[in-house]
Amino acid sequence: ARTVMTYVAKKCGVCFQPPSIILIYKEDSKDKTRQRIMPVRNFSEFSDCSMAAEQLKNNPRHKAYLEGVSLHQLQKLYSLLKGHLGGESLAESLEKFRQEETIDPDEDMNKLDDKELAKRKSIMDELFEKNRKKKDDPDFIYDVEVEFPQDEQLESCGWDAESGEEI
Repeated sequence: ARTVMTYVAKKCGVCFQPPSIILIYKEDSKDKTRQRIMPVRNFSEFSDCSMAAEQLKNNPRHKAYLEGVSLHQLQKLYSLLKGHLGGESLAESLEKFRQEETIDPDEDMNKLDDKELAKRKSIMDELFEKNRKKKDDPDFIYDVEVEFPQDEQLESCGWDAESGEEI
């Protein structure tokens, strides 16, 4: 029987050209940090980021790698990509996302529809999680967006291939 590999997500980012979500991770038994490139297909500036994020997270080929990456984080990466496809700069997309992420203390939660309410709730849960971290927690930062330079990216594809696609 094959042992089930566990992967520890270190950080993930988005690459605009070609559109892909990039995951930097470690295999539990090895010290080497690897990079996994997950091409984003059939995604346009009109796509639904949360659906795209769920599909990626549940994709049998990527599932094991994305265990440690929150759905919320993947949504963020997709929304940056979406902004880029819509002609926004990275700074604009990040700013827009930051505004959406901030809870307005004076907002009347009773007036929100279910979807908005759920979103606020998940933001609060996430903020709560962030604040709850103990000092000795390995503090993973999932919020590093990296634009990989072309040549570096091609190179990394090279060494990503040797890690094998089978899980």
